[in-house]
Amino acid sequence: MSLVQPTAAPAPRPFLGVAHSACGRFWRERIDLRGAQATLTMVQRFGMPEILARVLAGRGVGIEEAEAWLDPTVKRLLPDPDSLTDMPACVARLADAVTAGEKVAVFGDYDVDGATSTALLVEVLRAGGLDPAFYIPDRIFEGYGPNVPAIESLAAQGATLLVTVDCGTMSFEPFTRARELGLDVVTIDHHQAGEALPEVAALVNPNRADDLSGLGHLCAVGLVFVVAVGLLRELRRRGWWTGARPQPDLLASLDLVALGTVADVVPLVGLNRAFVTKGLIALRQRHRPGLTALMDVARLSGPPKAWHLGFLLGPRINAGGRIGDAALGTKLLLSQDPIDAQVIAAELDRLNGERQVMERTIVAQAEAEAEAALGREGATPVILASGQGWHPGVVGLVAARLKEKFGRPAFAVAFTGTHGAGSARSIPGVDVGRAVRGAVERGLLVKGGGHAMAAGLTVEREQLGALRAYLEEALADAVDEARAVDETMIDGALSAAGATTELIELVEKAGPFGAGNPQPVFAFPAHRVVYAEAGNGDHVRVRLRGSDGAVLSAIAFRSAATPLGQALIAARGRQVHAAGVLEIDSWQGRSQPSLRITDVAPLEMP
Repeated sequence: MSLVQPTAAPAPRPFLGVAHSACGRFWRERIDLRGAQATLTMVQRFGMPEILARVLAGRGVGIEEAEAWLDPTVKRLLPDPDSLTDMPACVARLADAVTAGEKVAVFGDYDVDGATSTALLVEVLRAGGLDPAFYIPDRIFEGYGPNVPAIESLAAQGATLLVTVDCGTMSFEPFTRARELGLDVVTIDHHQAGEALPEVAALVNPNRADDLSGLGHLCAVGLVFVVAVGLLRELRRRGWWTGARPQPDLLASLDLVALGTVADVVPLVGLNRAFVTKGLIALRQRHRPGLTALMDVARLSGPPKAWHLGFLLGPRINAGGRIGDAALGTKLLLSQDPIDAQVIAAELDRLNGERQVMERTIVAQAEAEAEAALGREGATPVILASGQGWHPGVVGLVAARLKEKFGRPAFAVAFTGTHGAGSARSIPGVDVGRAVRGAVERGLLVKGGGHAMAAGLTVEREQLGALRAYLEEALADAVDEARAVDETMIDGALSAAGATTELIELVEKAGPFGAGNPQPVFAFPAHRVVYAEAGNGDHVRVRLRGSDGAVLSAIAFRSAATPLGQALIAARGRQVHAAGVLEIDSWQGRSQPSLRITDVAPLEMP
């Protein structure tokens, strides 16, 4: 009897023959044979343009899901709020506070998710007739999450109910003090939870071990929206809404939910896609003075897109929490006075400019330290950079830059004396939140927490070496596995002439794009680089000419000193295979297609 050995699956063929691009990546077609069959079926069944069907199939959208995917609605995707553990207790306690006219204090985080969560909950409670206070801690002097002095201050001001949003899951000591002061606590959070939870009136967190809702992909403001739905329903059951006190329209608040969802880089799948899709519609109506003023100072022209939230609006909201008044972002979002909103938005814009200058200086120092460590230690799985006197407000951004440049999880720590405040950013497939919790359990950190892609921590200087050793050991296997697959996934091939604004608008129907729903990447085969120069911000501006003479404007962001930018400049006058994301560039009332180049492969000479 002979045994037939199973044959290995054939190795994928490189798209356009690119097995090693300028960025060292293998180009691979995103859809496989099954995806190609699904594409054909969508085209035939729904009359869908082929390129749109390819994009959907490449993101795992099933044939039966296709039409619903193109029109995600909150109503269809919103679950029963009570599917979340502790939700009935949460909405009951909030409803009691509303009907009794209690003094409520909302405690948020200093990032965009925290600011939008706080603003949304305050708006809903105001609609119910309350005048809630809100408190955003100072990043430098108080750090992340509830603290005892802040709770004592809120209790002294007469608060009887404390609601924490985007924080609180691991706040044992502060909540013990809250109970001693007679302060009830409700927590709405999405950060990873341990086995033990603080004793509170309600803790709504889809990432607690006993929650089976399947909503762990929501950020805090998304959860606050679900809580608000449950609260309005409970108040309606109690007959609270009347002609003189009408029920608020929660759909009008989806601009806040969209902003927090994109800025917190949670997966744009399921309910999150509906939040962002409908939230962008609300944002375009410019009904919120604070966001209108922020869009104006950010010089956002044309209809806002998802990437505007992450790269233009979010950083400005964050700037207050990073290097200024942590409550500025929430104040802006709640402002009803256009003049007041313009003043706050201008201040946030100024702070964001200061933050950018500060960030560039610290990033240069951190990159030098990381490069020295890599040269000294070889292929270390984790980047850990630290500096005395670095501003703690920018360490998250520094960690993100290190992660982007070196392609591995990165930690950046700002030391003031013997203690350092740090942030971590990770790559897909590597859970830094779990690693940070493990370091806390081993006594290597004073405190820390987060989720898979980002975390925060406080560390003593004398523990830094032990922390580095622990992180390298704990994450080595996951990093090796994640870095083994370094590919540029291609959704299709186009020519410069085919890259029209109409095509881009068609493809955007599969959006909004972001984490969990990657932007489509198109290849432009054998296009000549007729212009390539480095400009402001280390960006490389490019023009590509197709064989038919059509020219496409392009840019490779922050690439002048990278292999990508150097390859583009070296290819002037020569043909390349270029890959990137198509966008519509709107300027002074004109719109034209533009390519954001993410990879390039020079054609081999015969």
